[in-house]
Amino acid sequence: MITEWIGKRCFNAVHQRNLVYNTCWEDPRLDRRALDLGPDDTVLVITSAGCNALDYALQAPRAVHAVDMNALQNALLELKMAAIRTLEYEDFFEIFGKGLHPNWQSIFHHRVRPALRGSDRAIWDRRLDFFDGSARRKSFYFRGTSGFFAWMINGYLNRPQGLRESVQEILSAETVQEQAEIYDARGVSEQLFSKPMRWVLRRDTTLAMLGVPRSQRMQIDHGYPGGIGRFIQDRIETVFKKIPLKDNYFWRVYLTGSYAPTCCPEYLTPQGFAQLRSGLVDRVTTYNNTVESFLRVHDAPVSRFVLLDHMDWLYERHPDLLAAEWQSIIDRSAQHTRILWRSAALDVDFVDPLTVHANGTHVQLGELLRYQKELAAQLHVTDRVHTYGSFYIADLNGVAA
Repeated sequence: MITEWIGKRCFNAVHQRNLVYNTCWEDPRLDRRALDLGPDDTVLVITSAGCNALDYALQAPRAVHAVDMNALQNALLELKMAAIRTLEYEDFFEIFGKGLHPNWQSIFHHRVRPALRGSDRAIWDRRLDFFDGSARRKSFYFRGTSGFFAWMINGYLNRPQGLRESVQEILSAETVQEQAEIYDARGVSEQLFSKPMRWVLRRDTTLAMLGVPRSQRMQIDHGYPGGIGRFIQDRIETVFKKIPLKDNYFWRVYLTGSYAPTCCPEYLTPQGFAQLRSGLVDRVTTYNNTVESFLRVHDAPVSRFVLLDHMDWLYERHPDLLAAEWQSIIDRSAQHTRILWRSAALDVDFVDPLTVHANGTHVQLGELLRYQKELAAQLHVTDRVHTYGSFYIADLNGVAA
């Protein structure tokens, strides 16, 4: 009970006061196929770092509503949108591609800041060193709580002799076969997953910095042979040995602190930037709110919901809030509504039994969901991030407002 209390307190302290995510860890390439967005679709997404909200906007839906309880996460997306509206591409990529700009303070005060809301100006006024390269953690992608852990991992890569060089060689490999051969020949697993590192990866404090609540850790510990430590090791080995890293910008930025022009999110490409700049960025709006509270006051139907993995956070301690959230989704759903979510668990068993009200009666949620299991399974194995236990695509049946 003491460790559970400590874990909960640590997670709450981290998430209530800090920018947690400096980049999204959900692969939008999967989401594009799963969402099948059209011009009449309206998307609700939990903001996180805002990368994927911008990716969805590039598909030209009617609107993208980015909702997050953490005001700093929304402020990051607002900063990106203000920069898209006011900067040239080269400066934009320096800031959000390389993670720092030597003239950031001048650029911010004279160009970006005037395009921000007052509350977001105040947030970034206090965090100017996130992008100017003046701090010890020079890259923005080493800032925030998840970024701090990435920075520590990068320091660790420099300690075992040759490990940094091996990782760089793997990132530069042309084929998956090359990646696997380098990984095995250089003994990367033994160097990377030393006994001290395995101990660190099992700590609640570490997982809190990565945005993983205790409930998610417990799901993996109970459902995966070897627990959370083995799960992380197996997933990372899969990324290095079985998934092409040439376009895997998630792990590139994590392991190096920056993107490359040929390996970055779509919003950071010249074409993506130009499309957003031409008007698509104006289809994205941020809200400091919970999903349920936003939907209660939102006066139009929503056809696409991207819930990330936050249900893992709710179900153990707040099943009533989880049921209320799903009720709000049902109440505000459009025709042909589709919902995506991810989970740390290999199999989610807490969604279908929830009781909701639909069509004048109380039913179990599972009776209203039509799962696209084949498509989800097909997409999940190609996930470049590869840290989630499962991926879900579900259509709501017959409950459109």
